[in-house]
Amino acid sequence: MKTNTHFAFFDEGSKKEIRRAIMKAVAIPGYQVPFASREMPIARGWGTGGLQITLSIIGKSDVLKVIDQGADESVNAVSIKKLVHETTGVELTEQTEKASIIQSRHRIPEVILNEDQIIVLQVPMPEPLRKVEASEYMTKRMHAEDDYSGVWLMLFEQIMKYGKTATGADHPVYVNNRYVMAPSPIPRFDNTKLHQSEALILLGAGREKKIYAVPPYTNVKSLAFEDYPFTVEAFEDKHCHLCSSTDVFLDELTDPETGETIHQCNDTSYCIEQLNKKAEAEVQTSYA
Repeated sequence: MKTNTHFAFFDEGSKKEIRRAIMKAVAIPGYQVPFASREMPIARGWGTGGLQITLSIIGKSDVLKVIDQGADESVNAVSIKKLVHETTGVELTEQTEKASIIQSRHRIPEVILNEDQIIVLQVPMPEPLRKVEASEYMTKRMHAEDDYSGVWLMLFEQIMKYGKTATGADHPVYVNNRYVMAPSPIPRFDNTKLHQSEALILLGAGREKKIYAVPPYTNVKSLAFEDYPFTVEAFEDKHCHLCSSTDVFLDELTDPETGETIHQCNDTSYCIEQLNKKAEAEVQTSYA
């Protein structure tokens, strides 16, 4: 026997409480708002924070896209889409342009988002000061006093040890010239997409019980020293071996037949779209 559930799984009281936290987060960009994180039918650490935001804001007319490290077909992405679809009946899509809500783990899509879209990022560790201060009380005080010397010291130590900042992902950012924020474990390549984004960016950490946000058209600057400017992953002279795209985030793979190193678009739906465009162009050329 199938048990009937509320629309979008949660009762209205729970969704209202989460939406209140989201509104406060939008009003104070980069500020971590505590919320009563609910128990979910997936384990904490597998996207419960992002899922709770999605379930609280989604409506019957929304179109949902879920990606996990660039892929629409991963187990985590498929499981989340299945839960949302079965409790809402909303339309699902793999095309970024068609989605009104995009829930993502560790990536921002290659397609530029617009003002009618919301991207929800899953966050395992929302506190950018946790590596330098274990006490929650002290990190709250440091945020209140605009004291981010510990983060600067962490970056300085990386430069002294490696000759450059060594944050492979989750590089801290300044939001609205006030709060230092952890942008979720997105690669440095995606940090620039946060700045002046047309889409609303919501970030949820279910295990840590925090929600924070970057409203549209907000200044977001990656932390860096003047003599060691912020840089992203370099893919010069490299392209996707499937669609030939450049200027996108690429995965490094090994060709099983030749053993050579090849590269492929991390954003799988973007790669498929580019392949479809090439195929359409070839068909039109052949008819012409």
